[in-house]
Amino acid sequence: MGTYPQLTTGVISQFPIVKQRKQRTVVNALADGSAIKLADPAGATVGWELRYANLSDAEINALQQFFQAMEGSLNRFTFLDPAANLLAWSGDLSNAIWQAAPFLTLSGGLADPLGGNDAWQLMNSGAGMQTLTQTLNVPTGYTYCLSVYAFSSQPSTLQLQLGSSSMQASLTSQWSRYQVTGTGDPSANSIEFGIGLGPGATICVFGPQAEAQLGPSAYKASTGGGVYTNARFRDDTFTFTTTGVNHHSATVNIFYGNSL
Repeated sequence: MGTYPQLTTGVISQFPIVKQRKQRTVVNALADGSAIKLADPAGATVGWELRYANLSDAEINALQQFFQAMEGSLNRFTFLDPAANLLAWSGDLSNAIWQAAPFLTLSGGLADPLGGNDAWQLMNSGAGMQTLTQTLNVPTGYTYCLSVYAFSSQPSTLQLQLGSSSMQASLTSQWSRYQVTGTGDPSANSIEFGIGLGPGATICVFGPQAEAQLGPSAYKASTGGGVYTNARFRDDTFTFTTTGVNHHSATVNIFYGNSL
């Protein structure tokens, strides 16, 4: 299965992005005139309109070749939503999608930097580095950014891991946002994103976010994550306009349905 290409600038799309989500409700009309209504998650769809301007020859060729390889709307591909957090359950670090090291204790419901109560306390009771990680089946050669808000009331070091790339930062007693940018192991089929803290450390974190771009955007809470493995092109023709030497514009429409 192919993956929608990343531009040479390290992004999936440009602004503006139009994203439309539709939900379906099943209605059962009864003989007495009443009705029973139930949500139908399988009928949900998501659509994206990606508008590109000033694409280089290499970028427009990559998009066109990928469209041809997918045979228009016929074949499915993996799409990394540029308007979403790629990580799943970013607000529930106790969810099974997250892999916590054995000596790492988590507790939630703490005040966060955006005025809510969605921050988490991480406490390392072990003698070595303890990590909280999530693995995504995404292209390892793409550029990604992992970011998180964190603080600690005691001297502590935060480690962010993105595949083979990592960064360390000394936390302060005030909320700050930390980030690491990098790519995965070219020989691997997935990338591990993680938060680590040293032995005996206790830190507070909020809003872990992974994106297929060079830097972080505004935090977006997630449940299912932004990796869509069965997306399709909505159209069967790919058109673009050449606006100058090595400058092209195009609009691409992508569709995803839960039941497809």
